[in-house]
Amino acid sequence: MFIFIAILCFSTLSQAQLSIDAEYRPRFELRDGYRKIVTPGNASSFIISQRTRLSFTYKSENLKLHFTPQDVRVWGDEKLASSTGVYGDNASVDLLEGYVEINVGNKSWLSVGRQQLVYDRQRLLAARNWNQNGLSYDAVVLKLEFYSWRLHAGASWNSFNATTANNFYLPDRIKTLNFIWANRSFENNLNVSFLHIASGVTETDSTNTLHFRQTTGIFANYKSTFTKLRGNAYYQYGKNNSGNIINAFLVDAEAGFSLGQWSPGVGLSYLSGDDNISDATDQLFDPLYGARHRFFGHMDYFRNFNSHTKQGGLADFFAYIEYQVSPEVSLANIGHYFLLAQTNSSTPDKKNLGYENELALNYKFNSWGSLKSGYLFYIPTDSLKELQRSPDGKFSQFFYMELSIKPNLFNADKYDL
Repeated sequence: MFIFIAILCFSTLSQAQLSIDAEYRPRFELRDGYRKIVTPGNASSFIISQRTRLSFTYKSENLKLHFTPQDVRVWGDEKLASSTGVYGDNASVDLLEGYVEINVGNKSWLSVGRQQLVYDRQRLLAARNWNQNGLSYDAVVLKLEFYSWRLHAGASWNSFNATTANNFYLPDRIKTLNFIWANRSFENNLNVSFLHIASGVTETDSTNTLHFRQTTGIFANYKSTFTKLRGNAYYQYGKNNSGNIINAFLVDAEAGFSLGQWSPGVGLSYLSGDDNISDATDQLFDPLYGARHRFFGHMDYFRNFNSHTKQGGLADFFAYIEYQVSPEVSLANIGHYFLLAQTNSSTPDKKNLGYENELALNYKFNSWGSLKSGYLFYIPTDSLKELQRSPDGKFSQFFYMELSIKPNLFNADKYDL
């Protein structure tokens, strides 16, 4: 019924496009050390979660509307009893996206509302797609294009409700997010971006004082027939939640090669940490709102670097190889060797944190459907056990299988409506 009403409403408008897309993504997971080392006495966890989305997109010469309601649930999480003993699920319907883009000039658009902010490799601003809920922002973004340049400038201001005084907010949430992104594509397959983010948080939940964490850096990506090179470097300064001066950095570098059906590669990620936590200067880099699952291993041991590394930061040396079995099937393996970037009075004395390995299979059986699965294991060191307070921790593993169905349900091209 909802689809019919949407089609009926938009069908009265001429010279426009209407598209309706769906996504259904269930995922089975066997967790036997996912996010934390296995400890004796804890049995493996088996869960199934699912994401269901419906996206409506309307485009005309001067206007774009986009709405994406979604439901995310874990099978069997219903708390209300039933006479049959089948409990069902807790409904969790929300709005992932709901924004409008207005043409404000030649190749210039103003985007207003709840939207996903995805830039470069999603190191600092990401959709966080592994998370079934995803991540979106309430923001205003001005988008400009000229020659080979793209320029985006965005801002947001968050509140719990329609207050009449003060601007109190939880200090661990974004009060205001402001950014500038400039991207240039060159004829030699080189793509370069500049990004600056000013992220403001309140000092406490009962004060109006704002502290701004400033992050500035570049991303570069080069592709040729046989080689791909990409990397980024970001410097962080300003003040943290407590008002202390920040002096931190993040560097990523990766080199990949195409050798027929084989695609090997190596890389390094380095996130700076504190060598003296009693010092007033904060040297731990905060990756802000970037992807967590994509970087630093898919076992997700390192998500909150303040607590998960005791402010020590992290170094990740990784190598991978992918084999294209057929146009539909690919097999990949990636290994990570982790170390603390710095040691301090709260970290273990030794930096070595262990090895993680992931074997992944991807089968794209249709243009609208794919099946992914992966088996991961982690061999921890005593240092990681100390960080996680799991002295008896043992070999940890994780298996997942994910079905992704993303069909286009309706598409009316220009002048067809």
